[in-house]
Amino acid sequence: MAVEFKDYYKSLGVERTASEEEIRKAFRKLARQYHPDVAKDKKSAEEKFKEINEAYEVLGDPEKRKHYDELGSNWKRGAEFRAPPGWERRARRSDGDAEPFMDSEFQFGGTGFSDFFEQFFGSMSGRQSGSGFRDRFQEHSQRGQDVEADILVTLEEAFNGSIRPVSLRRNVTCERCGGSGEVNDRPCAQCGGSGQTSRLENYQVKIPAGVRGGQQLRLAGRGEAGAGRGPAGDLFLRVRFAKHPDYRIEGDDLYFDLDLAPWEAVLGTQVSVPTLGGRVNIKIPAGAQNGQKLRVRSQGLPKGGGGRGDLYVVLRVQVPTRVSESERTLWERLARESRFNPRD
Repeated sequence: MAVEFKDYYKSLGVERTASEEEIRKAFRKLARQYHPDVAKDKKSAEEKFKEINEAYEVLGDPEKRKHYDELGSNWKRGAEFRAPPGWERRARRSDGDAEPFMDSEFQFGGTGFSDFFEQFFGSMSGRQSGSGFRDRFQEHSQRGQDVEADILVTLEEAFNGSIRPVSLRRNVTCERCGGSGEVNDRPCAQCGGSGQTSRLENYQVKIPAGVRGGQQLRLAGRGEAGAGRGPAGDLFLRVRFAKHPDYRIEGDDLYFDLDLAPWEAVLGTQVSVPTLGGRVNIKIPAGAQNGQKLRVRSQGLPKGGGGRGDLYVVLRVQVPTRVSESERTLWERLARESRFNPRD
């Protein structure tokens, strides 16, 4: 099945030779610009935010980027893109094994990830495309296979909870020809002789407050149809947190890097920092050190058993790269008068 190729380098506005640091900086700049909470046009910003998150999910991971680049010249085929012969899907599964690439009869919408990402780098699974023929020696009633896909969840959704509309387009047996592909010895006009047609299904998916990255949201009976009278399988949506331009996640806790001027670190100051619930003022103690962590209690993510994690503000003392003549004079005076020696 041909899928639309995603040029992740173009999405982030970087060259294919860009360094890891250049990719990281490009993502953070775009993520701040298009974060739905700050953009005026929220709908278009949300789509752009998803696009750059997907791109960074791949290019920000050295292993995924390597396999993405292995697609080679086929990436130029755009909408007609197909994987090169023998190219294998390398998505990281729970068992750590690579899985051979296989076409899937499922297409998702509203999960935050494209079909290209799902088929090459996501957790989507399904049986190989084909006529849908089942072994005649299998039992007449057989449960359908489970289906997995990824769903992109923002920290704001994990904090507040949300309801997300998700669509699933699946191939089903053509009702007119019963899957044979023919009607009165002629190709079926409804399915074009394939024996299958597609059906779009829409679901409302509840994302609970406190959801965790890697957690699976189960939609019972929304997987593959069962054989005979067998029940349908389930659909599992695996949560992937959207990369945030400001926060890093460790369990229930959030980490925020705060840049300080040298004199702020030496003398101490008050600084307003963002949290998921709004801005708070924190006190920077005099003599603060680069890399020092200041804990802001209960400003992290909701915990499963109640309460919230913490926010850790990580101090990063920045040194000016350019100074005026008057500033240089002050720094030189400080150098002469200060008794501080960092090498003592």
